[in-house]
Amino acid sequence: MTDQLSSTFAALADPTRRAILARLGETSVTELARPFEMSMPAVSKHLKVLERAGLIARGREAQWRPCRLDAGPLKDAASWIEEYRRFWDQSLDRLEDYLRKMKTAATKGSRAKRSRTKSKE
Repeated sequence: MTDQLSSTFAALADPTRRAILARLGETSVTELARPFEMSMPAVSKHLKVLERAGLIARGREAQWRPCRLDAGPLKDAASWIEEYRRFWDQSLDRLEDYLRKMKTAATKGSRAKRSRTKSKE
């Protein structure tokens, strides 16, 4: 069995599914399918992937099967990504500090070299 995060990312990997998520409200399958050039069964397959990943909930009201976004898995994915964003921000900050020190040292070394050259003249 795959973990929730893997299911979320697998579902989001497809651009059609991301577009479907962007269109969600309390929306019918027919309304969701309207802008896509695909059959209703193909749209239903995308919805099943999103539902298995926990990204949407499907209701039943007589003949109408509304779909709504369940943002919990998206929040979990965003939190996971945020940890890595912080890691890279800290790494880049350390690199920036290091480069600043190297530049300062190079500038000081260059000044000292010019000073020694002038004194020899």
